[in-house]
Amino acid sequence: MSITLSKKERADSTLSTANLERAVTAIREDGFVLIEDIVAHDHLDQLHERMDEDAQKLIAAERWGGAGGVTGHLQLGAPPLAPFVFRDIVANPFVVQVSHAMLGDGFFNGLYSGNTNCPGSGTQPLHRDVGHLWPELTVAHPVASLVVNISPHDVSDENGGVELWPGTHLDPSEGSVPDAEEEAARRAIAPPTQANARKGSVLIRDMRVWHRGVPNQSDHPRHMIAMIHNIGWLRQRGPVTYERGCESAFPESVLDHNAAFTDEPIDYLGLG
Repeated sequence: MSITLSKKERADSTLSTANLERAVTAIREDGFVLIEDIVAHDHLDQLHERMDEDAQKLIAAERWGGAGGVTGHLQLGAPPLAPFVFRDIVANPFVVQVSHAMLGDGFFNGLYSGNTNCPGSGTQPLHRDVGHLWPELTVAHPVASLVVNISPHDVSDENGGVELWPGTHLDPSEGSVPDAEEEAARRAIAPPTQANARKGSVLIRDMRVWHRGVPNQSDHPRHMIAMIHNIGWLRQRGPVTYERGCESAFPESVLDHNAAFTDEPIDYLGLG
């Protein structure tokens, strides 16, 4: 499901009642929704250039990350540094509206990171980012965590748009890695799709949806910024740290930004 905004929605920075309902229904039923062209392209251009530079450092160090540690996949987020932290990414009003509708008052951001799929990459194992909070239940509980993904460029079959399995967040089975038999059974019911998107779009998904990184057959890295919006009582770690000077990107909001600011160096690449 993809949603294209009207001129009025853009002017008001607010989803219409109908589009908000469409977004919520898509996440509840399929596990994800795409909202088209809601991030400024000039902000994404700045991030794209910097993330290309950062990716080369991790490639040189062979710091492969993500599910399975497969060659070609990097755990690489946008730099939490001025001037690279932008309000329409960390506090996008349309994303905040959807998350608030699904998670309720007190929801907070628990992550500012991402991943990069490099040319010549392999295929990750099919997986969930998290399992169910109460695995003994025979039905899936309502969403508790939403992943917000933003790419600084177009995402396509060629450059390795992430593979998503619709409806798998509703599968109450335990474990984070489905086996081959489970994969085949699910494929017969509802085959996967790739999360292809135009620059400026935002993908919001239930964190329990099965997914995996697939080979990047292009000549350029495919970057993806990630945040995680959690229901208010699901506190598991401390605040997300940004460089001092980024404060203006975090307005007063129904979203708890869960942000801390520091003058100390931040080793966000993990190369220190």
